[in-house]
Amino acid sequence: MTIHTQPAAIDSVKKSLVALKMPRALEILDTTLRRIEQGEVTWIEALDQLLIEELTLRDNRRVSTALRMSRLTTVKTLAGFDFAFQPSLDRNRILALAELKFIDRAEVVHLLGPPGTGKSHLATALAVEAVKAGKSVAFATLADIVTTLAKAEREGTLRERLRFLARASLLVVDEIGYLPVVPGGGNLFFQLVNARYEKGAMILTSNRGFTEWGEVFGDAVVATALLDRLLHHAVVIQIEGSSYRLRQHAALVPENVRSRPLTNQPQPKRRGRPPGRTNDDPDSG
Repeated sequence: MTIHTQPAAIDSVKKSLVALKMPRALEILDTTLRRIEQGEVTWIEALDQLLIEELTLRDNRRVSTALRMSRLTTVKTLAGFDFAFQPSLDRNRILALAELKFIDRAEVVHLLGPPGTGKSHLATALAVEAVKAGKSVAFATLADIVTTLAKAEREGTLRERLRFLARASLLVVDEIGYLPVVPGGGNLFFQLVNARYEKGAMILTSNRGFTEWGEVFGDAVVATALLDRLLHHAVVIQIEGSSYRLRQHAALVPENVRSRPLTNQPQPKRRGRPPGRTNDDPDSG
């Protein structure tokens, strides 16, 4: 059979591909038929290639849509991370996290280090891996999360917003400690952490050590309650190094600013819940 001797059959196949919403298969059909005529592939190989091309297109669309839904501002990959620039970082440990078993175990991954050391890049890359694996992902800075929760509280929709943010398989909270948390924001964030505790995985990035969280959230009791849950099932990765963004201008940056180590603290003892909890706070679990 050739393309020229079976036009009616080929037209029928094309109509079927349109009806089945298989645009990639339709696009490469004529080329595939010519390859069959020239003996480059068999019919079964051609059919296999058509289906693979279509499935690849659909998977790419799924990933693209999921990335938009996750609110990832940029797409970073582990392949694009310069491990050589951060020798303190254990590459194998990061690659093990990329297997995403921590999501199945509802663990919390802490990425700690000075600005520019790759925390957000790694968090984003792990989130992208999760999206590719079909996991639901939500990404936001701490400031944006607190702002969203505060708005929901004012509008009387806090419970619904907490449920929405607790639904994702992986929640990435970026930039803890970069901006001051508004009064009451720590308690709102605690309610979110509490809703996800032992139910959903998280990745947190911060330029502040755990001993400084009382200052970050403006309340030592709230900070202790947060760390009590966030360190219970946790993986802590501390990056000690210089800013990748400032590498070309390192000579202009004071030595004490180039690499400022963070003090990692052991898991705090349980000291109860922070004051001021509302009826919207989910069960502690």
